[in-house]
Parts: sequence; structure tokens; C-alpha cells
Amino acid sequence: MPTKAQPVAILAGGVGTRLAEETTVRPKPMVEIGGRPILWHIMKHYSRYGFSEFFIALGYKGEYIKKHMVDYCHLNGNLTVHVGNGKNGNYVERHGQQHPDWTVHLIETGLHTMTGGRIKKLEPYLYPDGQRRGPFMLTWGDGVSDVDLDALLDFHHSHGKLATVTAVRPAARFGHMRFEGQRVAEFTEKPQTAEGWINGAFFVLEPEVFDYIDSEDTMWEREPMERLAAEGELMAYMHHQFWACMDTLRDKVRLQEMWDDGDAPWKTWAN
Repeated sequence: MPTKAQPVAILAGGVGTRLAEETTVRPKPMVEIGGRPILWHIMKHYSRYGFSEFFIALGYKGEYIKKHMVDYCHLNGNLTVHVGNGKNGNYVERHGQQHPDWTVHLIETGLHTMTGGRIKKLEPYLYPDGQRRGPFMLTWGDGVSDVDLDALLDFHHSHGKLATVTAVRPAARFGHMRFEGQRVAEFTEKPQTAEGWINGAFFVLEPEVFDYIDSEDTMWEREPMERLAAEGELMAYMHHQFWACMDTLRDKVRLQEMWDDGDAPWKTWAN
């Protein structure tokens, strides 16, 4: 898979209060599914499509994510440690394990910064020379999907607008019943909702969107997206397959069960 030039921004700084059972000790993107942080699952999906440069916006317990990324290679696979003076300047050699060829930038964006503010604070890192060349990808650090990122990027290029959002219809939390009189004609356990498209993140954004964000107190999902929509600059890529957000403990348990059962649609990578 050829490496793509578009950088990937991931917002990973929220407190995650609705998953307090886990997030009192670690940030939500570090909550594990199948023994790996959900952030890793998201990055693996992007990597499957050739994206390799990640800009992670940190906030709540950001040091936890930093430590994980620093330790990631050393804690996965085999090591040889040269305790004395090292070997060719190397004290630790890694071998026996293939690691993804990622470049990961870990950016402190503030403990209380809102989503729009975190995006705004990434601009000088995404475009370090001040030249706003080409779009960037953006997603949240708690949602997984099997969205076709090539098709998403192609769709964005096709319409020429500033922003593309992936629209999804999540599975209903409860079973759906269709009636004929009082007879249950159809029962479906946790179906995909028949209507009600929502923001599934997985954005493609032109750098001009930074001009729509006023301050670190700006919620991306409010004024910026509302204004982009009002000006005709926001397009929706309709994703009909799997999407899930790990917002609560119930969501986490469901994703873990899917992984354990070998039925994890978001696992688009081979290994």
C-alpha cells in the first residue's frame, strides 16, 4: 500500500466522564479492546489505507498516551539489551517483530480545551511552514469503523468543498419491533437505525477550516460545522456499514465481545 501524504489528526484529550469506570486511571483512547488501546485500533485502520503520519491532540492524562507510544516498540517483540557500553551506540536492539512504519506526533492541547480548540492548536504542526497545502484527515480517539478511507478521500476531492464528514447510522440500543395491529410482525435485535444520520467523525478537511474556529473554547461540532453547513461547504460521505463509538462501559463490553468472537468489522488489517 503506497504511503499517503495526508496527515491524520486524532483528538485524544477528552475526559470521558461517561466511561468513568475506566477513565479514572487512563484516558479513553487508552481503554483496551483485545489487549490493545482503541487508539491503536484506529491507527491500524488508517495504516491499512497507507496513512502513516499521525498528530494526536493530547489533554486529559496525556502522559499516559506519551508513555505508551514511547514504550510501544520495546514492549512488543523481542529485545536484546547491551548493558555495558552498547553496540554501535545502541543499548537496546529490537528484533523478531514487524512494527508499523508510523510517525506519531504527540501534541499537548490543554486539559480543558474544546474539540475545535484542539484542532486549531494542531495547525502549526500539520502545516509547519505556514503553507496550507492539501487536506488533512481527522477523527476522534474513541470511534472505530470499517469506512473505506480511499473512497472517503476520493469523495472529498470530487466535490471541491472545504469539509467532508462521514455520516453513519448507528445500531439501535434496543430491539426494534414492527407491528400489525398488536401482533409483532417483525423483531430485530439491535438493528441499524432506519433513519437519523449522525456525525461519525472520520473527516477530510481543507486547512481553511481553521479560519472557522475562534478560540480554544470552540466546539467543532457547533459553530464551525454549523457555519460550514450554512455556507454550503460541508459534504457528507454516507457510510452504510459498521461504525461504533466507545462512549460507555456498555459500548466497551460490546466491542470486546465482538473482538473475542472474531467478529470485529473494524479490523481491516491483516496482522
